[in-house]
Amino acid sequence: MPLKKGSSSKTISSNIKELMDSDPSRSQKQAIAIAYNVAGKSKKKKGMKHVSSKKIHAHAKRVKK
Repeated sequence: MPLKKGSSSKTISSNIKELMDSDPSRSQKQAIAIAYNVAGKSKKKKGMKHVSSKKIHAHAKRVKK
């Protein structure tokens, strides 16, 4: 069954349940990640700050040298 479209917590929860039921070997963390991806959201860990990709690449260049 295809996943539902939408970004409400009810829809995300329903999609997680659908993913877990459709593939018992799938981990819960993976199902959560897929459901949030389909909803167009990201679940950030506590304490994590958003860092732009430009800053990441600039930092990587400095570390390489």
